[in-house]
Amino acid sequence: MTAAGLGREAMREVAVGAMNARSGQEAARRLLEAGPPLPDAIFCANDLLALGVLRVLLQAGIKVPTDVALIGYDDIEFSAAAAVPLSSVRQPTYQLGRIATELLLEECDLSGGHAHQQVMFQPELVVRESSRPGGAS
Repeated sequence: MTAAGLGREAMREVAVGAMNARSGQEAARRLLEAGPPLPDAIFCANDLLALGVLRVLLQAGIKVPTDVALIGYDDIEFSAAAAVPLSSVRQPTYQLGRIATELLLEECDLSGGHAHQQVMFQPELVVRESSRPGGAS
């Protein structure tokens, strides 16, 4: 948002009760009930939320991505098969699992000392029609 010249006040946050499609639908309804203007883009904490948001936007006649770009997180299998294929942030799941297992085994090893570690992974943006200019509606 900083790169786009927007401050924090330009961002709206919608809290959800659960991380599922139903909560995404409820969040989208609340966003629409708040009235104009629509946001330029919606970023969801996971793909299930984004799929719920997508459903409500399409039912309301809002074109994705023409009117609102939409991005989820996790890149679940259903994201690519949605009515408007969903852009998503993909985590390196194999690498996450491998490192988590190594850290757990290290912690279980009683023979030596253990130092907690913080490991950072680089996610990947998977661009599909829900955020692509000229994408489906």
